[in-house]
Formats: sequence, C-alpha cells, structure tokens
Amino acid sequence: MTSRFLGKGLAELNQEMGQTPDISVLTGTERTVIKPIPLVQISPNPDQPRKTFTQNELKDLSESIKEKGVLVPIILRTVKNKPYLYEIVAGERRYRAAQMAGLSEIPALVKTLTPQNAMEIALIENVQRENLNPIEEAEGYANLMEKCGYTIEEVSKLIGKSVSYIRNLMRINSLPDSVKDLVKSGELSASHARTIAVSENPEQMAHDIINNKLSVSEAQKKVKTSERSKTSRSFNKKSLDPAYVSKIESKISKNLDTKIKLREKKGGAGEFIISFANRVQMEDLINKLLK
Repeated sequence: MTSRFLGKGLAELNQEMGQTPDISVLTGTERTVIKPIPLVQISPNPDQPRKTFTQNELKDLSESIKEKGVLVPIILRTVKNKPYLYEIVAGERRYRAAQMAGLSEIPALVKTLTPQNAMEIALIENVQRENLNPIEEAEGYANLMEKCGYTIEEVSKLIGKSVSYIRNLMRINSLPDSVKDLVKSGELSASHARTIAVSENPEQMAHDIINNKLSVSEAQKKVKTSERSKTSRSFNKKSLDPAYVSKIESKISKNLDTKIKLREKKGGAGEFIISFANRVQMEDLINKLLK
C-alpha cells in the first residue's frame, strides 16, 4: 500500500520496490535517520518558539499534504528513557497539518540532540523562515539566554542578527501580557511596543496609541513627557560606587576563598564572576554555594 505522506515520485518508486527502506546518514558519531514516524509517537517541543498557528494556514498546508504529501521531513529528537517517543525540533506546523489531513505517520529526520541544541535549531529555523511574531521571537531569545546561559552577543552570532536588534526586541519581553497580546494580534506594532516599554504604565500607553492612532514618533514624544518605569535605564544611569564594588568583592572573596569579580551592566543588571584554579577548588566552591 502506498504511504499517503510520500511525494508522488517516491510513491511510484515505492510501488515498484515495495517497502521504502530507512535512509541513514552518518555524521561523525551521530546516526541520523529519515523514516516514517507514527504521529501518536510524536509530541510538540515545550520550548518551541512559535506558539501561534492559525487555522487558515494549517488548512491550506493540510490540503497541499493531501494532494502532494509531506515533501520536507520534520526534525525530531529522541526522548531520554523513552525509545519509542520523539519530540519535535523543527516542523510543528507540518506535524499539525499532517494530523489535520488524517495522516497516521510523517517522514522525519531523527537526530540525537541535547535540549540546548534542539532549542537552538528550533529558534534558528523559525527566525530564518520569518514564522515568528515579535513577541515569540523575543521570548525565544530570552529562553536561550535563561536556559542555555547565552549572552546577547552569543545569541547575535548564533542567529545572525545584530546585538542592537536583539536588545531592542528584548525590551518587548518586559511588557505586561496584555500589551504583548496587542502585538501578537497586530493591533500594536513592535516599534510602538519597544517605545512604551520604558513607560510607567505601558498598558494605558498602548491603548492611547491605538485609540488616537499615534505614530511611533508621536508615541516617543508622549513617553518622554510621561513618568518613566523604575526599571528603565533612566532610573539606572548611575554606576555603583567603586569603593562599594571593591568592598563587596572583598567580602565574597573572603567567604568563598577565591577571586570574585562584580561586573555591572547597563540598566542595573550585572554578574558575579567566580574564578577557580582547578577541579578540586571548583568542587569546594560548589559545596560552599549550595550550603
């Protein structure tokens, strides 16, 4: 029986040759396999950057799949300790459309990936295809930084976008959910959202922009004359006193018996850098920090 998900050319070949064999590709020590996977064995990725899938686009893709099959395999990764379950790395839209089309299985590229690698691939694929709205893109970058420990500079290199672009987009991530919903729906532009991120009441400001049809420049003027959020840069311009920084570094260094560096960043953020000379000292530091 011909598999419904196969393209027409492959389907004809399948009739001549019988069961289509798995296509294996060896990449270093990793075995990558393209094969049909039952949809019931697949689950979405909880860290998938894209959260919004409209019924219209799924319906259009579903009709295409019914006619031509799934032409591009989705990417899956194996689930630890569950050899017969897979998690989507890239291609959730194709997976959902295949479900809608009534398919029982879908061609997939199965890879052995860490959660960090899976998150990177999912974000890169969506950003390159411009499938994300500004909120999803900002949350995707924030997720990488939070869960993988990336800096903005590292995300910039990974994604191929400028640091200033990512930093400006990340400002949207600090907005209330109600304002984010306005951006997702298209009622408020990403440029407007970035502008009002520093205001004391961004929700009220967003509705003023929508109701009065303010341009971005008009919104910027309105924000400048209004009260600023206490978390905005205008409230965090002053650097910490060098004597205070030195005192803190000295206290923590003495308690942990190692060198500590306090590095301040823009907007009141910062980081502590803890140094160790060898693995023994590292383990000792871990024990002290956990206590």
